[in-house]
Amino acid sequence: MAEEDHELNAMPSWCWLAPLAAAMLLAAWFAHVISPSSGFVIALAIVLLGGAVFAAVHHAEVVAAKVGQPFGSILLALSVTALEVGLIVSVMTSGSTGTSSIARDTVYSAVMIVLNGIVGICLVSGALRHYEQEFRLQGATSILSVIATLAVISLVLPNFTLTTPGPTYASSQLLFVGGVSLVLYILFAFVQTVRHRQDFLMGDSTADGGERPSAVAAILAGLLLVISLVVVILLAEILSPVLERAVLTVGLPPAVVGLVIAAVVLLPEGVTAMKAANRNRLQSSLNASLGSVAASAGLTVPIVGATAVYLGQPLELGLGPKSMVLLMLTLFVSTLTFATGRTTVLQGGVHLVIFGVFIFLSAVP
Repeated sequence: MAEEDHELNAMPSWCWLAPLAAAMLLAAWFAHVISPSSGFVIALAIVLLGGAVFAAVHHAEVVAAKVGQPFGSILLALSVTALEVGLIVSVMTSGSTGTSSIARDTVYSAVMIVLNGIVGICLVSGALRHYEQEFRLQGATSILSVIATLAVISLVLPNFTLTTPGPTYASSQLLFVGGVSLVLYILFAFVQTVRHRQDFLMGDSTADGGERPSAVAAILAGLLLVISLVVVILLAEILSPVLERAVLTVGLPPAVVGLVIAAVVLLPEGVTAMKAANRNRLQSSLNASLGSVAASAGLTVPIVGATAVYLGQPLELGLGPKSMVLLMLTLFVSTLTFATGRTTVLQGGVHLVIFGVFIFLSAVP
C-alpha cells in the first residue's frame, strides 16, 4: 500500500509529457505548420492520443484516490464518458457518412466490451490467482439493473416505436429518453455515494482508510486531467476521417468505427479494473468497470441526443436483430454471474466466449 501511495504522489514523467506533447502537436496543426496529410504526423498523433488517454485515466485515479471510494469510481466513469462523448460528437460534426449510427455503435460496443471483455478478463485472471472472489451482491445487482434499463430503452426500444420509421426516436421521444436516462444515472450516483454507500464497499479494499495523495498532487492531477481530456477530444476530431478511411479500406463494416472508439476510451479503465481484480479487490474492479458502462449509457445518450436534435441530424439508436440477441444474452448471463456474490473462472470464461463472438461478428457480420 505504501508503494501505491508513493506512486500517486510521485507523478511519472510521461503523465505530463504526453498531454503537453499532444497540445504542442495540436498547436502546430491548427497553425498550419505541419501537414495533416503527412503519414508521420498522423502516426505521431495516434501515439500521442493513446498516451493522453492513459494520462487522463492516471490523473483521474489520483484524484479518485484523494476523494475516496465509491466517489473515485464515479470520477473515473465520468472521465471515460467525457472522452467517449467528445469522440462521438467530433465524428458526428465531421460530416462523414454513417455518423447517424456512431452513438449507437459506440454505446453498444461499450456495453459489450465491459460486460463481456473487461468483466470476463477480470473474473478469469482473479480466479486463477485467488480461486474464488467475493463482492457485494447488492451493489453489483444495482449497477446491473441500471445498465439493463438504460441499454434496452436506448438500443432496443427505438426499433418498436411508431412515430418515426426505422431504428430512430422522434425528437420529443429522444429528448424524453435522454432525460429519464440522465435522471436514472443521477439517482444511481446518489444511491452509490450517499444513500446506500456501503453496498459498494467491501472490506479494506475500497475503504477510505489509509494514506491518500497530497493536496498538491491531487490539484495538479486535476489540472492535467482537464488538459488531457481536451487534447484527446481535439486529436480524435482530427483523426476521425483517417479512422473511417482505414476501416473502409480494409473492408470492415462502418460499425467498427464505434467499436474502435469504445475500445480506445475503455482500454485504460480495463487495465485499472484488471489490476484491482488481481489484487483480490473484485468490488473495486466491478465499481470501476460496471460504473463506466452505466455512465456511458446514462450520460452519452442524453448529451448526444440533445446534440443531434440541436443540429437537426438523424440519430439511429436501434440495434439490428443480431446485436439485440447478443445484448440480451449478455444481460441474461450477467444477471446469473452477479446473482451469488462470488465468482469463479467458469463465469469469466462464459463472458469471454460471448465477447469473442461479438468481436468476430462485428468484423464478419
